[in-house]
Amino acid sequence: MSDSLQDIANRMVSTGKGILAADESTGSIKKRLESIGVESTPESRRDYREMMFRADAMKDYISGVILFDETLRQNAADGTPLRDLITGAGSLIGIKVDTGAVPLQNFPGETITEGLDGLPKRIAEYHDLGARFAKWRGVIAISNGLPTWGAVRSNAHALARYAAICQEGGIVPIVEPEVLMDGVPGDHSIERCQEVTRWVLETLFTELKEARVDLTGIILKPNMVIDGKHARKAGVAQVAERTLAVLKATVPSTVPGIAFLSGGQTTEEATAHLSAMNAMGPLPWKLTFSYGRALQAPALKAWGGKSENVAAGQRAFNHRARMNGLAAVGTWAAELEKAA
Repeated sequence: MSDSLQDIANRMVSTGKGILAADESTGSIKKRLESIGVESTPESRRDYREMMFRADAMKDYISGVILFDETLRQNAADGTPLRDLITGAGSLIGIKVDTGAVPLQNFPGETITEGLDGLPKRIAEYHDLGARFAKWRGVIAISNGLPTWGAVRSNAHALARYAAICQEGGIVPIVEPEVLMDGVPGDHSIERCQEVTRWVLETLFTELKEARVDLTGIILKPNMVIDGKHARKAGVAQVAERTLAVLKATVPSTVPGIAFLSGGQTTEEATAHLSAMNAMGPLPWKLTFSYGRALQAPALKAWGGKSENVAAGQRAFNHRARMNGLAAVGTWAAELEKAA
């Protein structure tokens, strides 16, 4: 099977499929597991992810899985490498390569994402371990006076450098600039989100061009244009229309696909917004999902950390993945949720 950047990117946005973001850091997954009363250990983290990787939805609705470093190296309970479960289902292996956001000096309230030092060497190792795409997240906060040009450009520049390093190593970069819906104070309007998202994406594609990144071998993972978590008024159609307006104004048609992050939306909101956008086609790129909580939350709750609940957890995951698979082709409907 071809391993060209373009072929990998196109497989990542295969019709009716999307990407499972299972790349929570050890700290983030600890909070998720504690929410269901489960201690976070290497074994509990493995068992939780193994449950999803063995689900039927992996073959039908998941094109790739973003992993944390620990998971890429772990074996299932029966000794099978977890990465073999993923590739055995026909999905691609992805890897989170940034090392997290830290305060940006001289820019209060803003961050820069780290992880560029030594990245070429790590990319080579991850490629040897089977990874064919990677992810790097830049975080942009909205509040009074934020974001600043310094933060927007610094994060766009880091994303472009990361993308160039990935492509040199034969790995497709997922480029993720996230304008936070749930930042502080989280009361911004949808109009403000639209303005900032357009600015961020314009800056990003300028930096990608200057870094000589091949846009036919990337996947964009942006936020949707949505009002802040404490100002939620916009309806599904408005979110879809404003998001598409920004994407059409900023994203070149040479980009194979856009895989949205869910960014604090409920599971059904994230599905409804994606489906509405795809129903407004035709579009110059594939639109799909790269969800974490919006794919996993029902499965985590149904599983509850108990081996006897693995089947229930898989049913919940299968349902959520199917709903988002339908959304990726614009045919999801709210009444289908009743079949859960």
